[in-house]
Amino acid sequence: MQSFLWWNAPELPEGCQWRTMEHSGVSFPETYEPHGVKMMYDGQPVELTPIQEEAATFFAAMDPEGMHLGNPKTGKIFIKNFFADFREILGKKHIVKEFKKCDFEPIRKHLNEQKIIRKAITDEERKANKEDRSQTLHQFGFSIVDGHIERVGNFNMEPPGAFRGRGEHPKMGKLKSRVLPEQVSLNLSECAPVPPCPVPGHAWSDVRHDPRGQWLATWKENINNQSKYMQLAAQSSFKGKSDRSKYSKAGLLCKNIEKIRKSYKKDLKSKDMEVKQLATATWVIDRLALRVGGEKDTDEEADTVGCCSLRVEHLHFDPNGEGGDSKEIELEFLGKDSMLFKQTIDFGATLYNDSNGLGAQVYDNLKSFCKKKKSSEEVFHVINPTMLNNHLKQFMDGLSAKVFRTYNASKTLQTELRKYEVSPAWRNLTASEKVVEYNNANREVAILCNHQRSVSKAQETQLENITAKVGMLKKQKKDLKKILKLLTAGEADKIPTKKSPQTMTDEQVVKKIEAWNGKISKMEMDLKHKDDNKEVSLGTSKINYMDPRISVAWCKRNEVPIEKIFSKTLRDKFNWAMAVVPDWEFNEHIAKEA
Repeated sequence: MQSFLWWNAPELPEGCQWRTMEHSGVSFPETYEPHGVKMMYDGQPVELTPIQEEAATFFAAMDPEGMHLGNPKTGKIFIKNFFADFREILGKKHIVKEFKKCDFEPIRKHLNEQKIIRKAITDEERKANKEDRSQTLHQFGFSIVDGHIERVGNFNMEPPGAFRGRGEHPKMGKLKSRVLPEQVSLNLSECAPVPPCPVPGHAWSDVRHDPRGQWLATWKENINNQSKYMQLAAQSSFKGKSDRSKYSKAGLLCKNIEKIRKSYKKDLKSKDMEVKQLATATWVIDRLALRVGGEKDTDEEADTVGCCSLRVEHLHFDPNGEGGDSKEIELEFLGKDSMLFKQTIDFGATLYNDSNGLGAQVYDNLKSFCKKKKSSEEVFHVINPTMLNNHLKQFMDGLSAKVFRTYNASKTLQTELRKYEVSPAWRNLTASEKVVEYNNANREVAILCNHQRSVSKAQETQLENITAKVGMLKKQKKDLKKILKLLTAGEADKIPTKKSPQTMTDEQVVKKIEAWNGKISKMEMDLKHKDDNKEVSLGTSKINYMDPRISVAWCKRNEVPIEKIFSKTLRDKFNWAMAVVPDWEFNEHIAKEA
């Protein structure tokens, strides 16, 4: 494939995403093949139809000790939702009535056996499977847009299964239905051939020709009744243009941020409640990097909130009971994807009370907003996200609360990286040691944006294995030192033959000890990195919030290979950022560069 340098290509008319687009549609998962293994109910095997057996298999595929079923909170939600949907599939007259009498272990045992069998396939079978995947990729994984080839992102339709969700999602465990071609609409240019439906006996819902849209196909999934889209891959020109525009807009905020802070500094003390709440919400979004929030349909979605939808129950004043002049508030609520936000903010700290901070005033405002309200009432009761975003637009075209997160993430990364670089010892660090410091800066951004992840059983096992290996290497190093001591004393005959051949010289032993020191140091660094970041998602901010040009420039001026911090996927996604100069800065001038 020849690279398409979209940043050098002529601009399309405003609102037009493409002139011609051709693709092969969506690849659907294979139909379910019944395995015939029966689940048990009250100690007896149960007859199930293929559809019922498939649903039972979804539950059996879950690890009983995993992050969903193994957690008492999420396990309860998962089981309740699954069993409600399972009972609906079984029908009212079915013998299965109570979950506690269900035993999915026979199916789970069968699935584990199948995993072992799949791992033991021959090289020929492995090669054939690889060729099948390659054929699917070449059939569905590419599109032709305005005469050039683009990679398609999610061309494989999600298979049915038990919805897992993130955090304590209230719908985890519900059964995701199989999506059929009749539910899928395609978007193509009028001159493009309509791709044949890959599922025999079925047909596409409809075919549209909308050059204003970047989507290639769309359908609705049953869990939240939300529209899903098949789009071009992250490294496509569509995504690249969108990313560059997003980061350039955030860079332009550098020019306007002081104007905004000066405005809310004055308005925080306003007697007009709407003005006062808009100023306070702007401070919260600017300094605490909270999402704007919005109204939710509680019957359909998780009770997730942001700044404007905070309720009194989400704020705990003086959580440690210090009394007096305490300016601490514990914020606790479910954010995006039902991830828990739980932080104690000291609004009286210097961090929030510098020349632009005003944290103490914000604390007083929040306390007054909550006064005489019930726990279920909203803190910002006279404003909403639309009003806040309209308020922000007066300072800068296109400014919204979302731009602040991108700005703060990028600015924090750049500030943290520069802080490390001015250290006197910086020049003496190896590339690997510099990467550790980069990850520390990245972690600060992830904490700021509340990018969390659940610690899986596999991660815990990996940490235990690395710890065990470090222990083994240290023991071996200790043995080598004993051997060296005996060799130096001329007592080679006392060296146990199991530990080392007596023909080893002290020079060879010294080299081995040095090698073991290097191995131990590298492994301990890896262990610290994995342990520090096990509950923090570094990838989210890299992919969506930190301007990639900051990282590329940092790598260039510090002689760190870009592949040390960006995977191949990210290097392809951000190919437009790779040409920046080493001293490039995230500031208001980047909008002009775009």
